[in-house]
Amino acid sequence: MSDGTATMDDLDVQLEKHRVELTGYCYRMLGSSFEAEDAVQDTMVRAWRSHAKFEGRSSLRSWLYRIATNVCLDMLNAGNRRARPMDLTDSTPLAQAALSPRPDNTWLEPVPDARILPAVTDPAEAAVAKESVRLAFMAALQQLPPKQRVVLILREVLAWKASEVAELLDTSVASVNSALQRARATLADKSGEGAGAAVSDPLDEEQQKLLERYVAAFEGYDMAALTALLHEDAVMTMPPFDLWLRGTQDITGFMTTLGSACAGSRLVPVAVNGLPGFAQYKQDPDTGGFSAWAVQVLEMSDGRISGFHCFLDTKRWFPLFGLPLQLEGEADEIE
Repeated sequence: MSDGTATMDDLDVQLEKHRVELTGYCYRMLGSSFEAEDAVQDTMVRAWRSHAKFEGRSSLRSWLYRIATNVCLDMLNAGNRRARPMDLTDSTPLAQAALSPRPDNTWLEPVPDARILPAVTDPAEAAVAKESVRLAFMAALQQLPPKQRVVLILREVLAWKASEVAELLDTSVASVNSALQRARATLADKSGEGAGAAVSDPLDEEQQKLLERYVAAFEGYDMAALTALLHEDAVMTMPPFDLWLRGTQDITGFMTTLGSACAGSRLVPVAVNGLPGFAQYKQDPDTGGFSAWAVQVLEMSDGRISGFHCFLDTKRWFPLFGLPLQLEGEADEIE
């Protein structure tokens, strides 16, 4: 049965096959997990309603990407450009550290790998997909004008031909190539800004051991051990707060002062933004168990941790990752 003559039940099945990859596309465009899911839902509704007008001149997949692109461009017309704390302010010395929150729509958001990375058999394709959702790359994407963002994602990440992108955008191949060249130049300028996530897929033995040592150091709140695992200029961020810290002394100093309540935490592994991460649960004296506190995203390079980013809005993030807000026992009981 062709795309154009599918029954509505068949259409629902066909649309759902594209949900994960479309969510990944919209996430790269918008920088928000929740806005990406809204954009995909809007795309599916528009496709369902207008399918009778779809004449099959392109594939269903290409047609869905055209709809999703228009939805994202409409959403980006508001002008919001999501960022990491270090994209907005200078680092703060520990002595001046203050926790000042900014609105949710300020921040680049984390997302579970499973929601945005479809299963692929080609290791090289999987590696490109993961690299293209890492926080540093996502932050650089946010610096691009919306249509350059479309071109770069479709050409560089999803390997579309220039002619296919031109057709989607109703423009010329020359215009697409020009936009891609400008986008590449912008990303090259941004490449040195926090792009330190040299993570193998899957993790190599050295990286796996580094993570194990990190868990032991963090759960034991052993600052000497943690210092040995961090790059000297490692970065720590804590959205929704705009405070960010650079360097082992300020990071461990913060953890033993303003962040001292994190002592005794438990960490549960999560796959987030193509990087290793953990759901952090803090001790809860009221229940005797542990309460959700943060989703941590780790960046590693040269055998050490170059950044860890703690997203603190647990009522939003933990359900997104399918995690409970409370642990009664040890973290390793959670699968």
